[in-house]
Amino acid sequence: MQFICYPKCTTCQKAKKWLDANGVAYDERHIKDEKPMLAELKVWHKQSGLPLKKFFNTSGLQYKELCLKDKLPTMSEAEQLKLLASDGMLVKRPLLVGDGFVLVGFKEEEWKAQLEKGRMEHLKQKAKNGQLMLDE
Repeated sequence: MQFICYPKCTTCQKAKKWLDANGVAYDERHIKDEKPMLAELKVWHKQSGLPLKKFFNTSGLQYKELCLKDKLPTMSEAEQLKLLASDGMLVKRPLLVGDGFVLVGFKEEEWKAQLEKGRMEHLKQKAKNGQLMLDE
């Protein structure tokens, strides 16, 4: 699982603390130092099921300086994705990218539900394959 964040962001700090407290294993990625690539953003957008506008950090300085509130509605999806790929600080954070899912922004109940769903699917697969241990 990949946790994509900006370490100075208080919401990211809260999400990281929650992941750690819940024993969730993840690889941390600094969104400014290692910005999302266009191909990744396309996949994440599709997997999330969210409108592309939900991937924009509407609280960020760049969003406001570029007047994106007014510009986004007139931009194509390809233009929006290219813009997101140009600067990690334009991307809403944190992002949690797992096997077949992407969570955008930290909503504790949403994250909890998705991780529990993933855990149950993992256990079902292990049981199907005869690999389930009694302590799981």
